[in-house]
Amino acid sequence: MTKVLLSLHVLAALVAIGPVTVAASMFPAATRRAVAGTDHDIAILRTLHRLCRVYAAVGIAIPVFGFATAGSLGVTGDAWVVVSIVLTAAAAAVLVLLVLPRQQGVLDRITDQAEADPRAPARLAAYTGIFNILWAVVTVLMIVRPGSTTGT
Repeated sequence: MTKVLLSLHVLAALVAIGPVTVAASMFPAATRRAVAGTDHDIAILRTLHRLCRVYAAVGIAIPVFGFATAGSLGVTGDAWVVVSIVLTAAAAAVLVLLVLPRQQGVLDRITDQAEADPRAPARLAAYTGIFNILWAVVTVLMIVRPGSTTGT
């Protein structure tokens, strides 16, 4: 059962985080094009934002399967698991509290043809970078598992 849970955890991470990472990383550059662009450029922004929202919701499966896997392995209290949980929560907070609302704000300003904040794409890129780095660290911790003796 442990291998099934671990497989589902890894698959959920690949399926959910990959698209969010790519779409969120593309959003700032697409914003710059959409400010002076066409309806097509705005449609691209909407699509990228929708991808981020949908796959953020799908991402809930990652900690669910992660906790199940850690419990099955008996490593829930191990330092590398605790640090991974904290970093995963931080990444989720960055996505939900910083990236997604700012993407929506950019879309609202562009579709309302309001004055765009010229710093918005750079800030959004920075928040997205933080999100991506947090997930990269979690991924390394999941692979290296310092001090782990699980053998899985």
